[in-house]
Amino acid sequence: MLNEYFDFPFYKWEKELSNKPFLRQPFGDNWETYTWSEAGMMARKLATGLKSLGLKEKSHIGLVSKNCREWIIADLAITIAGYISVPFFPTLKSNEIKNLLNFGDVEALFVGKLENWEEMKKGVPKEMPIISFPHYQNHSKIDKGEKWFEFINKFEPQSEDFYPKNDDIWTIIFTSGTTGDPKGAVIKYKSLYNTKNVHEDYNPLGIDEGGNNRFISYLPLNHIFERVCIEWTCLRYGGNLSFVESLDSYAENLKSVSPTAFQGVPRIYSKFQEKILLKMPQEKLTKLLKIPVISWIIKRKLKAALGLSKAKVIISGAAALPVELIDWFKTIGIYITNGYGMTENCCVCTNLNPYQNNGIGSVGKISSPDVSLKITDEGEICMKGPFLMDCYYKNVEMTTSTLQDGWLHTGDKGYIDDQGYLYVTGRVKDIFKTTKGKYIEPAAIESKFGNVDEFSQLCLVGLNCVQPILLAVPTELAKNNVESTTQKISKILNDVNHELDNYKKISKIILVKDDWTPENEMTTPTLKIKRAKIDEKFSIFYKDWEKRDNDVIWE
Repeated sequence: MLNEYFDFPFYKWEKELSNKPFLRQPFGDNWETYTWSEAGMMARKLATGLKSLGLKEKSHIGLVSKNCREWIIADLAITIAGYISVPFFPTLKSNEIKNLLNFGDVEALFVGKLENWEEMKKGVPKEMPIISFPHYQNHSKIDKGEKWFEFINKFEPQSEDFYPKNDDIWTIIFTSGTTGDPKGAVIKYKSLYNTKNVHEDYNPLGIDEGGNNRFISYLPLNHIFERVCIEWTCLRYGGNLSFVESLDSYAENLKSVSPTAFQGVPRIYSKFQEKILLKMPQEKLTKLLKIPVISWIIKRKLKAALGLSKAKVIISGAAALPVELIDWFKTIGIYITNGYGMTENCCVCTNLNPYQNNGIGSVGKISSPDVSLKITDEGEICMKGPFLMDCYYKNVEMTTSTLQDGWLHTGDKGYIDDQGYLYVTGRVKDIFKTTKGKYIEPAAIESKFGNVDEFSQLCLVGLNCVQPILLAVPTELAKNNVESTTQKISKILNDVNHELDNYKKISKIILVKDDWTPENEMTTPTLKIKRAKIDEKFSIFYKDWEKRDNDVIWE
């Protein structure tokens, strides 16, 4: 039976690991470390400071910043003070944060490591209390509100160990909005608490319960994937949590940390592959891997070069990882766990064991006996379990349509095979219609290009086109070999089209100039493509591309 109060494991490690490293922040070649007791002291002082603002009980406290040590400390302070955290993506524009602050009833705001504060601050109410993190080089200077250390040093640390009730709201997480406007998922402490059942059932992160864990955080902490699997796994089971200084330093930071558990998204693993193949062409790599002793050395060196030599478990989430990419990494001794989950279920649903050959192409089986799955007559995946959100904040209609009789309607299409493996085939709302009046499900067709090393990102489009068009971001290797890449892709296109029904056949493959990133709004901060945005940008070119003779076109 669930206890009335959340156990809040931070207090245990604050005492038991008081002088051990907890938060590690890189500055060039140097790392600064806060111990568990140092971080706890700052969080307790911040909690006192938050209470001094005269906020009502269980007020909503906003948090907007890239990942850094202060993010964790601020999040701890919000809980210790008895408030509710409302984190935001650090890439928001002024109108976006204005609407979210208002809609989310945010009473105070932590502002931290940002590149766009000059734009964002226009949307922050002048009267809103702000606490700013210390300034990070090459980032915005926060010119509003209380300064981090000045504010902290005004107050005595909160002495009591506050424990929220399991039925209290832990956080409101605004989803990334890949399928529409962002929605605020209200998640209670009981849902967060129940995620530990997954670790107890089969320990998917290879966690050492004695606190000997090393984590690295670079996916947005305001997203449920990073929040639960990295931040709260560290808080529950102990260890240390390191951060990435910047995108440019990511590879070196990862190598330096060498985490015991690593989680990424498909885009990250594609970049890993590209990095390896730029240094060692596939043909040479294949030959070396056939030589027993050399193969062992190559695998060990590649794993170390990526910073994954100590990782007990390597996970991919946020979007489906192509089977071909999973298989490619297996050839170099890296076994990636593919999983399925979302904000609305605290990322707990299914996982695929990378060391077995069953369920290839699936996202695995249920990750806990507490999880139930079913497929509706329309092909929609539904999930039930004790990890579900409570509701969408101030949106009864959306809550009612998403949570029905205890079942979460995911919005994803898929099926379950006779062995219990779940296969995700696309989004219910991703379907588009060609001028022939035929409906196209893009994910199923995109999956046929999963083994194309020359592609790093894909998006099938074609609304109001005669036939679908495949947009692809080429790798650096492809860009360096335009002629051979064009010939290879043309052949692949012909082979794929041979397998497809006539109305599904792809008319053109367009190799676009620029990567799709959160900065150009082509992906979410977790690097999932935004189909609507991509379609909006490129739709003006569709008719012209259709008229061209070439089946492969470089933008």
